[in-house]
Amino acid sequence: MEKNLIILHSKPWPSLLIPSHSATHLEWQGSTRVLASSNSVSMINLSHPKLIDTQLNQLCVNGQLSEAVGILDSLAQQGSKVRPMTFINLLQACIDRDCIWVGRELHARVGLVRKVDPFVETKLVSMYAKCGLLEEARKVFDEMRERNLFTWSAMIGACSRDLKWEEVVELFYDMMRNGVLPDDFLLPKILKACGKCRDFEAGRLIHSLVIRRGRCSCLRVINSILAVYAKCGEMSYAEKLFRRMDERSYVSWNVIITGYCQKGEIEQARKYFDAMQEEGIEPGLVTWNILIASYSQLGHCEIAIDLMRKMESFRITPDVYTWTSLISGFTQKGRINDALDLLREMFIVGVEPNSITIASAVSACASVKSLSMGSEVHSIAVKTGLVDDMLIGNSLIDMYAKGGNLEAAQRIFDVMLKRDVYSWNSIIGGYCQAGFCGKAHELFLKMQESDSPPNVVTWNVMITGFMQNGAEDEALDLFQRIEKDGNIKPNVASWNSLISGFLQSGQKEKALQIFRRMQFSNMAPNLVTVLTILPACANLVASKKVKEIHCCAIRRNLVSELYVSNTFIDNYAKAGNIMYSRKVFDGLSPKDIISWNSLLSGYVLHGCSESALDLFDQMKKDDRLHPNRVTLASIISAYSHAGMVDEGKHAFSNMSEDFKIRLDLEHYSAMVYLLGRSGKLAEALKFILNMPVEPNFSVWTAFLTACRIHKNFGMAIFAGERLLELDPENIITQHLLLQAYTLCGKSREAPKMTKLEKEKFLVGQSWIEMNNMVHTFVVGDQSKPYLDKLHSWLKRVGVNVKAHISDHGICIEEEEKEEIGSVHSEKLAIAFALIGSHHTPQILRMVKNLRMCKDCHDTAKYTSLAYGCEIYLSDSNCLHHFKDGHCSCNDYW
Repeated sequence: MEKNLIILHSKPWPSLLIPSHSATHLEWQGSTRVLASSNSVSMINLSHPKLIDTQLNQLCVNGQLSEAVGILDSLAQQGSKVRPMTFINLLQACIDRDCIWVGRELHARVGLVRKVDPFVETKLVSMYAKCGLLEEARKVFDEMRERNLFTWSAMIGACSRDLKWEEVVELFYDMMRNGVLPDDFLLPKILKACGKCRDFEAGRLIHSLVIRRGRCSCLRVINSILAVYAKCGEMSYAEKLFRRMDERSYVSWNVIITGYCQKGEIEQARKYFDAMQEEGIEPGLVTWNILIASYSQLGHCEIAIDLMRKMESFRITPDVYTWTSLISGFTQKGRINDALDLLREMFIVGVEPNSITIASAVSACASVKSLSMGSEVHSIAVKTGLVDDMLIGNSLIDMYAKGGNLEAAQRIFDVMLKRDVYSWNSIIGGYCQAGFCGKAHELFLKMQESDSPPNVVTWNVMITGFMQNGAEDEALDLFQRIEKDGNIKPNVASWNSLISGFLQSGQKEKALQIFRRMQFSNMAPNLVTVLTILPACANLVASKKVKEIHCCAIRRNLVSELYVSNTFIDNYAKAGNIMYSRKVFDGLSPKDIISWNSLLSGYVLHGCSESALDLFDQMKKDDRLHPNRVTLASIISAYSHAGMVDEGKHAFSNMSEDFKIRLDLEHYSAMVYLLGRSGKLAEALKFILNMPVEPNFSVWTAFLTACRIHKNFGMAIFAGERLLELDPENIITQHLLLQAYTLCGKSREAPKMTKLEKEKFLVGQSWIEMNNMVHTFVVGDQSKPYLDKLHSWLKRVGVNVKAHISDHGICIEEEEKEEIGSVHSEKLAIAFALIGSHHTPQILRMVKNLRMCKDCHDTAKYTSLAYGCEIYLSDSNCLHHFKDGHCSCNDYW
């Protein structure tokens, strides 16, 4: 055994002996004679101590405790006392009969005991604890002047029965500080508490204590230490102790197997399972169930089934726990039919399901919203007489509510004999999901008057329901009333419900405001908060907010989850900070395919085709990684941007075969983009017409872009007409098609846009971030007080742009052409940023709701050269990075 650094000495304590008395009658020295079996006690003279004790003990035996209290009162009047042992017997009788009111009366008369020693006080502690009054037991315990081993044992035992595991561990430390050492009977209780609250250090301390006291031969104690290590996940310690054990019991093997199962190391658990049999210890039902349950929870359902069949070959009959573990495992895997087949087989072999079995099956049906199968399980619950079980009732309500059968859910709710908060939450949640927030609120008010008042989950369900159904004011009102009306504090899920709701309704600014309020209120965001709010920041004008959220996630240690870091790689790229994306990526170990794809698509977004292809080469060197459909789409786009058409074609053909990637529309769209960008319009059209699947909107949009850039307006008409067939109401497509008809001299053939359709046309709008504020500009905006300065600056720059840019050919644009006093929004934003600052800003970040026109694109290129700044502008189709007179899109967008 390992050595320890402390030496603790134990001291013996005397055993507590409580004599029993069985006298049938007593003779008093005085003239009074009292029969112990009588229903009333009449005493004139109580002068003989022995007779008094005998009388009281006999009353304990007969359960006449109230009469014992009467005798004590008579003794008090005469100034007599009782022996400590007699008082202890009276308290024990209160424990045996769970008679706490007499116990309190006795406690009030403790002054009648000749000497109130630790044994009397210990029995008082036990009396209160075993009668369910832990606080009063602790009060007596804390007021004791002297405590012995039995006192500590009584208090620790009381906390253990009440599942107060942290208190047990604290009492153990207090006990050690007071110089009292636990014995072999108390140690397992303390160790059980260490395991329950995962206190590894306390477990190690006790292990040290056991070694120093030479008690390693006590198998019960050593098994308890082993269990602490296993429950704390410290399997290296557990395995070391297990290997050094001189004797191993059935319990020892179960503990080590369970420990590895809980840690998810199922194969290691299986090795110990096999070794157990090699040592001649046949696994019992519990051991088999541990292994079967673990395989089921990890989704290895076939192995779990095989284990059950093997168990039967050892003549061990599966019990309800075995079957329930398997049914639960299959439901978690979504194999509902297999789970129900197991339930039927369970019936056939004569094993009665319990409430957990039925609830698992019902939950399975709820997860796939299968009301037909759920009704079948419901009938099984009725036949087995389990339908009145609250757990099953709650599961049925949840199942019917999720399946949309609110009438059935309401019927079950109405006939339930007993309801808990989960019952109410399930039915209220069902109505909220179905959009019946009025009915949900009606039940919510009734719940407030029930035996199960709303908890924070109920409030959150209501808030989420109102947000999802567009009743944002009602949701905010509920949120503000949680603490006042419900006497509970909003939790992180409450805030998340508001943030998510505003994002779903497209109100990003309000979502960010709620997030800021959440931080000011000292509510720590969790993973859900971070992953919910990040999409609101996936744009150029929120790049600082992404950094802020990233710092918050680091402080809260939320970035340890790989998928969180992957999300930051993606968001930094979309916010224009590709270098930050790379920094997060380089700091990851290990990386998964999503990590690589996130950075790869980020490089493609920023037009960094060379970096993207270099990254792909690095990725291929890792044998553990297999490119998927996202990888292929990014690689084709990277080759497209680099002008490497043949390489792109090769990737499209070979990668799909080499890596078994199923080609879908995003890959076909990327190929059209590749061919179109290089000017191979005829080949691109032929590719589209020969596609094995019907081209969608994105495919024809890619082709129309190619026709627009290369000024082939005849083909543009063909592409535009196909797009209108897919979406006849698309105003932008109509506008582009009208221009193409006009440029081809076919304006008479062009479909006419009605006045109403023209009014629907999107107005160009841009947002720019300056000095931690986002400023909005709209095409033709006349409201700004400094508008004359902006127009004057743009007029001067416009002259230089025309002189600097040679190509002024005709083209078709999404946005209406500029007229006098109707300047495009991004030009206004650029002018505002450059003339409104004392120093030229190094980087401008902007977002626009429409595709940039060529003139605005040329203006941005010239401005980046003339003013030495970088401009990041994300329009509806592309992220542009203007620097030194060039754009990352290479003038193809």
